[in-house]
Amino acid sequence: QVQLVESGGGLVQAGGSLRLSCAASGRTFSSYHMGWFRQAPGKEREFVAGISRGGYSTNYADSVKGRFTISGDNAKNTVYLQMNSLKSDDTAVYYCAADRGVGFTPRVGEYDYWGQGTQVTVSS
Repeated sequence: QVQLVESGGGLVQAGGSLRLSCAASGRTFSSYHMGWFRQAPGKEREFVAGISRGGYSTNYADSVKGRFTISGDNAKNTVYLQMNSLKSDDTAVYYCAADRGVGFTPRVGEYDYWGQGTQVTVSS
C-alpha cells in the first residue's frame, strides 16, 4: 500500500508561483510512475504532469507546458510540481498519484494510489 500526502497549495495572485510537494511512503519514486492531476469545480479530473519510474522522462499537459515542472527526489521519496506564471484557469484541487503499471500514461484510470489533494486558488 502506498500513501501519498500533498502540501504546498494556497492562494496566489495571477502570475505568481507555488511549489507543490507529494510525500510518499515506501520507495515510491523508484517503483512507480508518478503524476499530478487537478480537478476544478464541475469539471473532470485531468492530467497535469507526470514523471516516469526513476525519473527518466516527464510529460505535461499542453495547458501547463513551459510553466510547470515536475521533479522528484529519490532520497526524500518526494515528488514536486513547480508552478510558475499561474493563471486563474489553474485554480483547482491538485492531486498526486502513483501508477504501478508498466506503461507511463497520463490516463487518470491507470493510477492506483491517490493523495487527498491540495487546493490551489489563483486570483486574477
